[in-house]
Parts: sequence; C-alpha cells; structure tokens
Amino acid sequence: MNSAHSTSGTGSPAVVVTRVSDTQWHAVEDGRTVGRGDASRRPDGRLFISIDAWHREVFDRIADAMPADLPTPLYTVIDEADHESRSAWERAGFAVARREWGYHVPTDPQVTGLASMRPPSDVTILPAGEAAEGPLRALDRAIRDEVEAAVGWHTMPAEVLPRPSGTTLIDPSKYAVAQHLDQYVGLVRVAPLTRQPRIGLIAVRADRHRRGTARALLAQALGSLHRSGTASAWAEVDESNPAATALFEGIGARRTGSTLELVRH
Repeated sequence: MNSAHSTSGTGSPAVVVTRVSDTQWHAVEDGRTVGRGDASRRPDGRLFISIDAWHREVFDRIADAMPADLPTPLYTVIDEADHESRSAWERAGFAVARREWGYHVPTDPQVTGLASMRPPSDVTILPAGEAAEGPLRALDRAIRDEVEAAVGWHTMPAEVLPRPSGTTLIDPSKYAVAQHLDQYVGLVRVAPLTRQPRIGLIAVRADRHRRGTARALLAQALGSLHRSGTASAWAEVDESNPAATALFEGIGARRTGSTLELVRH
C-alpha cells in the first residue's frame, strides 16, 4: 500500500511524500505534515485528484508522486481566476480539457420571469421529496445513458462526489421531477448548501426536449427556494452547452466566474 517519494534541497530537511491510503498522500518535512493529496473517482469512472499545500515545492512533490501511483488519465478542477493554481497544475503536466461557467441565479419569480410559467398540459411537476424512488432511479439512469451516448457525461458539472460503486442517485429527496402520464421524464436536483443552494443538475429525456419542461422544473425549484427565504442559487454550465446557457441567462442569471477541468494523459 504505502509508497514514498523523497527529495531535499541543499541544507534543508527532506520532503517525504507517502501514500497513506488508497485515496490519500501526505507530504512530511522534519516531522510535520506540510501537504496532502486526495484522489476521488467519479461515477463515470474518471479519477480526480486535489492537492493542499502551502508551498510550491511541496505541491510539486505531491504532484510528482500521485501520478506515479495512479493510472492515467487524471483530472482536477480549479477556479479559472486562480492563475497560480493553474500554473502549478500545468507544471505537473495537466492541460485544460473544458470550462464551466458559474451563474448566480435569482429565485424571485418576478425577477426570473417564471411567475406565470406552467408545465406542458400533459406534464405534472412533483416537488422535491415527492417522487417515487424506483422510477426516479430509472429516470436518472436513462438520462445518464442518453447524455453519455450524445455529448458525454464529462460535459456535466465537474463536481467530485465520492459515491458507492454503481450508485448515481444518493438522496432522492433533493430531486423535483416532471411526470408525463405515468412516466418520469425530467428532473432537477438542488443541493441545500449552507452558503448558497446549488442547482446540481437539470435534465429532461431527449424525446421531451423543447416543450418547456426544463423551464417548468426550474420554476418549481427556484420558486420553492424563494418561498423558503433564499434569494439566490448557484449553477454551473458547460461552455459547450448552448441550450443550458440560454435557459439560465434567459431567467436573468449572472455569469460570475468559471471553472476549468484539467487533464493529464
């Protein structure tokens, strides 16, 4: 299990990087932990790593050690505005694979223009917590299969969530669902984070696109947040997804940042 990589500068103690578990690495200098590395596998199978180190030399040592212990490709996610972090990962052989825009999303229906939004006449929106778990899991799998066959699941939000093998839907209570007759056809997930709720995913079955179902789901989710006293939410959209960009910008969401996904092959 354990693997160690050490180095030292002239007249200074050695920095020793050791793999302490399947997913963690520690950098130790003169008996003190001076940096950490973590690895996490996404449900789509891709392996993401992160490094927490104050000093450039320590970051570089961990960034050298982790790829030596792990299979490639490896991925990481950074704030595009953090130029120092981007430079550090590029020194380690990582390159930009894609970009996500971050949006500040108002919840007030008078601001979003969703006050009068109604779902298609043959669709019912079930609020979060009301969907039956079995059909919801079936919809989640079907949508993932459709996305993977089209643009690829890698274009979905670049969140790193450790999940049990094969499990893609952890907490059904966070999902509002669009129902057509007796079938679930769309979903939106809202993570109730302390600082600002996050719209983690909004998706509709391919054969139900362009009917207003996604807007109706968004109206339900944002309206619920507004009634609970939450003024805004957060969402990320892949820059290559014009439909999602149009959906959020069409309700007054403001682009306030961007995230880069980097890869080392």
